[in-house]
Amino acid sequence: MAKKVYVGITGDVIHPGIINVIRKGAELGELTVGLLTDAAVVTHKRLPYMTYEQRKEVLENIKGVAAVVPQEDWSYVPNLKKYKPDYIIHGDDWKTNYLSRIREEVYEAMAEWGGRVVEIPYTQGVNSSALAAGERAVGTTPEVRLKSLRRLLAAKPLVRIMEAHSGLSGLIIERMEVQKDDGLHCFDGMWSSSLTDSTNRGKPDIEAVDLTARLQGLTDILECTTKPIIYDGDTGGITEHFVFTVRTLERNGISAVIIEDKKGLKKNSLLGTEVRQELEDEAEFCHKIREGKKAQLTQDFMIIARIEEIIAGRSVDEALTRAFATVRAGADAVMIHSKDKDGRDIQDFCRRFRQEYAHVPLVLVPTSYNRFTERELASWGANIVIYANQMLRAAYPAMSRCARSILEAERGLEADELCMPVKEILELIPGTK
Repeated sequence: MAKKVYVGITGDVIHPGIINVIRKGAELGELTVGLLTDAAVVTHKRLPYMTYEQRKEVLENIKGVAAVVPQEDWSYVPNLKKYKPDYIIHGDDWKTNYLSRIREEVYEAMAEWGGRVVEIPYTQGVNSSALAAGERAVGTTPEVRLKSLRRLLAAKPLVRIMEAHSGLSGLIIERMEVQKDDGLHCFDGMWSSSLTDSTNRGKPDIEAVDLTARLQGLTDILECTTKPIIYDGDTGGITEHFVFTVRTLERNGISAVIIEDKKGLKKNSLLGTEVRQELEDEAEFCHKIREGKKAQLTQDFMIIARIEEIIAGRSVDEALTRAFATVRAGADAVMIHSKDKDGRDIQDFCRRFRQEYAHVPLVLVPTSYNRFTERELASWGANIVIYANQMLRAAYPAMSRCARSILEAERGLEADELCMPVKEILELIPGTK
């Protein structure tokens, strides 16, 4: 009887090193590939470009692979204990890299039934991370980007979104990563904010900038990034205009649009308490959502209802009534907004919303109640957290300090310590030699 052999693979980039591992495994016996699911991958890396089904189809057609099974955990151990292979194959690079702890766990698990760990020399000249970076430089397609937000929601307990208002801010969001004990922390996508977009143009945030004008800035971000984008659609305008917006955004690969239940001249929600915004009639708002859903060409695009009742001084009960109505109208998710720094109204809303809808995604924007961690927000029931304006707010004081320094010193020397070196700027831009 053939020996059982196991290898765990992400399978997003199939390079000669992976083929070498598969060949060696097939020589030892019947090779089962444990293909990491999206949920397993995103705990330590970015979302794979290809879906699990696409990666599985590729591996099933590689010579030597007898079976492909899902590996639901970043660690190999759960699958090893399930299948109890005679051998597990892995490149020897895990002796010294971030997988060294998992290597120890694998050795302990395999020893339980007398299995062997076979480590093969790492294939020199091939680097999966470098190949992935190369793919990122090439870019993505509208279809792949469009689908990625729903994939992230299915794979992660909390999706982290950061505001981008330019191609450069998009690049920073795309590449920023922090390795922590619980895995890799990065931004999962970008928020195209009407506030920061209009402010970046030096214009007031009054919904006066039309979609065509905003698409100019969006295109800059789309051309140099690959992560999903959520578009701030303000009120969505009249229904006929919103239908056009949905089709345009979907065609360009935007993953979602958020529209709020206000009407009339826009007044930003973060202004003082004296601001009172009239709310749109519930039936009209729900009609707009239904028509937007009908306009979609795919099931991947998302329409998210932004509930402004609490901002407008109404009760959590009224906010819930409006939220439930939008879900019945077809909204794919609900965003609840509040200026309350203690977050009590948001917690109450989330708890009671979850009693009615356990699986409809909830979106939070913790600008005012920013003392709460993502872990706390997730415990309330949040699925998406949007950092809605921090990138632009950080840029302004930095530029102001630089400009003041030059005026005071009458030269640029003192400003250098405030500035990124030109060489690093050039290296940040894809395609720069």
